[in-house]
Amino acid sequence: MTDAHSREVETGADGEVAVDSVADLAERIVANVEEVIVGQHDAIEHILIAMLAGGHLLLEDVPGVGKTMLARAVSTSIDCSFKRVQFTPDLMPSDVTGVNVFNQKTREFEFQPGPVFANVVLGDEINRAPPKTQAALLEAMEEETVTVDGDTRAVPDPFTVIATQNDVEPNRTYELPMAEVDRFMKKLRLGYPDAADETELYGRVAGKHPIESLDPVADAAAVRAARRSVSEVEVREPVRSYVTRLAGYTREHANLGVSPRGGIALVRAAQARAAVERRSYVLPDDVQAEAPSVWAHRIRTGDAPNGRGLVDRALDAVPVE
Repeated sequence: MTDAHSREVETGADGEVAVDSVADLAERIVANVEEVIVGQHDAIEHILIAMLAGGHLLLEDVPGVGKTMLARAVSTSIDCSFKRVQFTPDLMPSDVTGVNVFNQKTREFEFQPGPVFANVVLGDEINRAPPKTQAALLEAMEEETVTVDGDTRAVPDPFTVIATQNDVEPNRTYELPMAEVDRFMKKLRLGYPDAADETELYGRVAGKHPIESLDPVADAAAVRAARRSVSEVEVREPVRSYVTRLAGYTREHANLGVSPRGGIALVRAAQARAAVERRSYVLPDDVQAEAPSVWAHRIRTGDAPNGRGLVDRALDAVPVE
């Protein structure tokens, strides 16, 4: 790929990307992914928002609805490094992070990086690996570094983990620890396509699969620049207070409410939502649009496996001031 995709992202005098250019970048990637994925516009947009906000994404659903293909299509649309890790019960932490190997010629240990050292890391069926292996991603997801044998190395920039997990066969999977779940900015379910979309899908894959001819429409430099611009989107005090009150409501009405990390994730996702909608400031509407996918998986109530209902009640109960 040439530098054309990088040049398409306009910069201002301060080097930051214009909000309109961030939106153009997102629209270009979404349209490209939709060449492969049918009927999942909102899910694709959610993934792009998580990436632009510097977050990670967890896709959960039954097998066969396109979780892995969606992640592949997004990563293929960006000309950057991509690694896929198939999580299995016998996968070791070093299979993810990398390992030091003794070189007989130099008589020294050399580090062989694992698949976590990529711009986009697809962790396929992450809940099939034991907790110790799942935990190998925690440092990278939070600190964007990996420590092996006392040496700490930075992962590439940008860095995004897209993990998938199946919610069937619970006796053959491991539940993700809350510390790991909390590090995913968003959690999405794809669901089954409607009849028209499913029929269209069969037509697209009847011959050569469209993923095989998908070309990138952006590069890592464009994503880095867009992230910088998203971080500059203004979040005024009334909006910040609104997020605080929403978080407080969840803590008052759940066994485990939203942590400050969850509040930060919502603010950053709202910034990305505003930029994608060509605004340089966050509205309460952005917070409301992002709260379900950012907060539901962080909440634990006594009568439900996730907190989507509580998030909806918080949005209804807490006034915008």
